[in-house]
Amino acid sequence: MYKYLSLLNDLEHWIQSGEYKEGDKLPSIRMLAEQYRCSKSTIIRALDELEQRHMVYSVAKSGYYVMKRKQPRHRDRSTVDFSSSAPDPEVFPYLDFQQCINKAIDIYKNELFVYGTRQGLPSLIKVIEKQLANYQVFTSADHIYITSGIQQALALLTTIPFPNGKDTILIEQPGYHLYIEYVETHNVPVLGIERTSEGIDLQELERLFQTQRIKFFYTMPRFHNPLGTSYSQQQKKTIAKLAERYDVYIVEDDYLADLDRDAKADPIYAYDRSAHVIYLKSYSKIIFPGLRVGAAVIPPSIAEPFHKYKKLLDVDSSMLSQAALEIYIKNGMFERHKQKIRSAYSSRTERLTSALEEAQRQSKGLYRYTPAGNPCIHTYMSLDKRVQGQELMARLKRQSILVDMAEANYLSSFPKSSLLKLNVSNVKIEDIERGIERVMLEINKYDKETL
Repeated sequence: MYKYLSLLNDLEHWIQSGEYKEGDKLPSIRMLAEQYRCSKSTIIRALDELEQRHMVYSVAKSGYYVMKRKQPRHRDRSTVDFSSSAPDPEVFPYLDFQQCINKAIDIYKNELFVYGTRQGLPSLIKVIEKQLANYQVFTSADHIYITSGIQQALALLTTIPFPNGKDTILIEQPGYHLYIEYVETHNVPVLGIERTSEGIDLQELERLFQTQRIKFFYTMPRFHNPLGTSYSQQQKKTIAKLAERYDVYIVEDDYLADLDRDAKADPIYAYDRSAHVIYLKSYSKIIFPGLRVGAAVIPPSIAEPFHKYKKLLDVDSSMLSQAALEIYIKNGMFERHKQKIRSAYSSRTERLTSALEEAQRQSKGLYRYTPAGNPCIHTYMSLDKRVQGQELMARLKRQSILVDMAEANYLSSFPKSSLLKLNVSNVKIEDIERGIERVMLEINKYDKETL
């Protein structure tokens, strides 16, 4: 499987990068088999898939040639967007997923256009059950629910009653801005706990668990948004123990699990011994946002109210999206795309980290960057009080550099730190250093302006 995926990625890269142009002949099947040390049938399988996706065509007794492609949509190359956290549209698997949608309709036919089942498409749930084991999330299909994105799962968990009879949500600060907006819009009792580059104060967490009516603690242990940092193994173990001790549930949002190269970075769920951890996985961040499919591992103690409230909300998530995702995963396309996007984002992460470390060495005390042990596509800089965040954003925008402050990532009642968010999921690798240089130049102007 890995040689097949490697070959398919390379062929696609050669064509998309222009190394092989329209009409060019690809290397022969024999040459590719020797180069990749695999069977000819593996080569033919990869070429057949590219042919189905209209990227190559075959000529009898001659070989495979690159097909003429449609002109890609033009993006504004002059803008460097560090503010967007959405996946890069240029790595969306459009053709692969279109093929999966067509195949799903052909296989399931009328089943896709009626109301779904209690938890989602059963065949997809079975596939996800096996996939979750790769992340050290060992559960049964009975506990997996398909949701319309992680946002829906969070809304349901916030609404339904929990067995502990508590009502207050605890959120890391800073935290996920849309969930913060949700709880404040709906007047949900909520408290915050500070999270820094070092994690959270576990003694403070225990104090809050012990003295407050905490229903659940919402956390992003891996690649926190917007900090980009991850908890240590010991921190995750301690959080799981505290949850059991004080009867507090943990809602673990593992939205970027697919980008982690550290095989030893287990989720909090792996250390849960009391069924107090609810694990959430997103497919939108790795495939494309419009997919709107997420998976939630729900403990038996809250399964009935979770199902009841979800049924009242939308009956079931899109069956077509679920069926297409099932085929996408089973055919190896998800694994191939994961490797492709992980490689692309890893290169950008390394370039961003390098640029920020160099900037830190030249710092005039107006900002501070703390490198993460396990770098992510997004990170942050702490700004000195002399730097006016909104003004800085406006100055950079006039130069086509888009950045964002972390104000929306805080509860309105929680003290806010002056954090500049930086994300490279939508920045070309060759633009990262130039963009960071412009950001540093504008920040350093505040040193002269305050003299």
